[in-house]
Amino acid sequence: MISKSSIDTVFETARVEEVIGDFVQLKRAGSNFKGLSPFSDERSPSFMVSPVKQIWKDFSSGKGGNVVAFLMEHEHFTYPEAIRYLAKKYNIELEETEQTEAEKAATDVRESLFLVSEFAKTYFHDTLLNSEEGKAIGLSYFKERGFTADTIQKFSLGYSPETWDAFSKEALGKGYQLEYLENVGFTIVKEEKLIDRFRGRVMFPIQSMSGRTLGFGGRILTNDKKAAKYLNSPESEIYHKSKVLYGIFHAKQAIAKQNNCYLVEGYTDVIQFHQAGIENVVASSGTALTPDQIRLINRLTKNITVLYDGDAAGLRASIRGIDLILEEGMNVRVCTFPEGEDPDSFAKKTPLEELLRYLDENAQDFIQFKASLLMTDAKNDPIKKAELIRDMVGSISKIPDRIKREIYIQECSRIMDISEQVLLNTLAQLVQKDLADKGKQLKQEQKSFEVVRNEQPLPTEKVNVLYELERKIIEILLLYGNCEEEFEDVLLQANDEGVVETVSVLKKYKVYQRIYLSLQEDEVELAHPLFQKIYSDLMDYFNQQEVFQLEQYMMHLATDQIQEITNILMAEEQQLLHKWESKQIEVKGKDQTVAQYVSETIITLRWFLVDRIVEELKGELSKEPETDNAETLGLTMDYTKLIQHFSQKLGRVMSRYH
Repeated sequence: MISKSSIDTVFETARVEEVIGDFVQLKRAGSNFKGLSPFSDERSPSFMVSPVKQIWKDFSSGKGGNVVAFLMEHEHFTYPEAIRYLAKKYNIELEETEQTEAEKAATDVRESLFLVSEFAKTYFHDTLLNSEEGKAIGLSYFKERGFTADTIQKFSLGYSPETWDAFSKEALGKGYQLEYLENVGFTIVKEEKLIDRFRGRVMFPIQSMSGRTLGFGGRILTNDKKAAKYLNSPESEIYHKSKVLYGIFHAKQAIAKQNNCYLVEGYTDVIQFHQAGIENVVASSGTALTPDQIRLINRLTKNITVLYDGDAAGLRASIRGIDLILEEGMNVRVCTFPEGEDPDSFAKKTPLEELLRYLDENAQDFIQFKASLLMTDAKNDPIKKAELIRDMVGSISKIPDRIKREIYIQECSRIMDISEQVLLNTLAQLVQKDLADKGKQLKQEQKSFEVVRNEQPLPTEKVNVLYELERKIIEILLLYGNCEEEFEDVLLQANDEGVVETVSVLKKYKVYQRIYLSLQEDEVELAHPLFQKIYSDLMDYFNQQEVFQLEQYMMHLATDQIQEITNILMAEEQQLLHKWESKQIEVKGKDQTVAQYVSETIITLRWFLVDRIVEELKGELSKEPETDNAETLGLTMDYTKLIQHFSQKLGRVMSRYH
């Protein structure tokens, strides 16, 4: 268990914008940062990070919270794992007590799979460096590829022994359960025998964006024609090959900094580029590029440069990937290497400056790339040339941005020597067809949800005023709770003639004290259970701490409280407040003091509660009109006068919602 003082240190040190910046490309937006949501597929930023408040909010999915909440949502960390990740990032030494057996048993399946994978990474790496077999076979292979000791360490490269069950026996001996070894794909059980899936292979750990080990790629070093050259971990609860990119953990910061991502095909391509000094590079790990992989890059940059070797057949097979990148609204360039070279071999023998110059000078726009690649086939054949042009326009039609589409049409017209109008007509047909296909698909999906047309106008949404007012009180406490302000108090005192009259005096209170006394005076409790809980926690915190620090306060709250507090504090960023005045809910104006804001919110809450009592009393009067209702009628009149008093205090007419 991690000590409280260590957790406090982590929260005090970690910066939400720095941590999230490792996963999402953030751009300054006033005092905040914005970026694309990492939780949904979107092209317009709706993800906001507040460095001042040290919280984040994703308006597309509704998620939000502090830095730990982000790691738990995005990386599926447990709370302790998120704290450990932050401690490692900021070089904080944690004080921990050893887990009890009960705590170990409580670790969920997903976490167990991560633990097994982390153990495997350590085991394979240690075997590579310290066993005779590992050094003779695995280490010598990596050295032949030109990898240095630092590179081998950086990527945690490893080796799995040739023995049938060496890893499985070691893992079981360390207390890891067989079901988890099977689940994550390390062990195959055949006729009660244990077989290591990756035996006799050099190992490439595949990590998430945060560095967690998700799976492995293993390369066989013998000439066994029956065995696959490369073998990946099977799909599991933690490893989905279509959603991960090899090298993303090591490349993410360089990608965001350079605002470009080099995309290659193999593990060694990535490693060799890193060793050469180019770190903004990832690989699709031998699988066909998928939309999920492209979106992973899209969080960090809008620019992808695809690197291909000189194999013409491979180039043609990769064109579909380019269309997928365009469809995600990204900018794509293509760079090919001389025949017989691939990114690995070329980077190995080329000095950094020369390599960078080659990439810069040979990276082509996708239109130029397609034209140069396919024109060789078309040559003087008009039919093939027409097919090529249609293919190029097909790629352009995938681009969501209309301005970009038109620019590429102009470029295509110039390269292929064909009129823009013909290309625009073809583009319009393709876009129309695509929209029609999507429309058909949507209709099929909605077929089971037939909507009957309603001739009546839709009812206007009824505002839950009590909920909004209570939410506003929580917001005031969070923003201004510890501020000291002058509030108007009304006292009763006798004048010189002995007549008792009301006198207004100004008295200083902390905002939280004023709210507490006002609600106590009226014997009001917040109706919403979550607001009740937050209100109680806030009052305890204010009474115990001299200074209110949001990060410290949120540190030990339950998830539902953190979520709600984030929703409240980030509401302004979504501009949800501009209609509240029309709903009789005050929003603090620039020329309004905190004391005024607090007083008007409390008066509005009192008015609402009194108005509800008046409605109940009127209901009683209407039910029993023949009986003596003098007392009820008197109460109704008194409460109605009180509403008029509230109206005078606020300087506006109070309307009803009943």
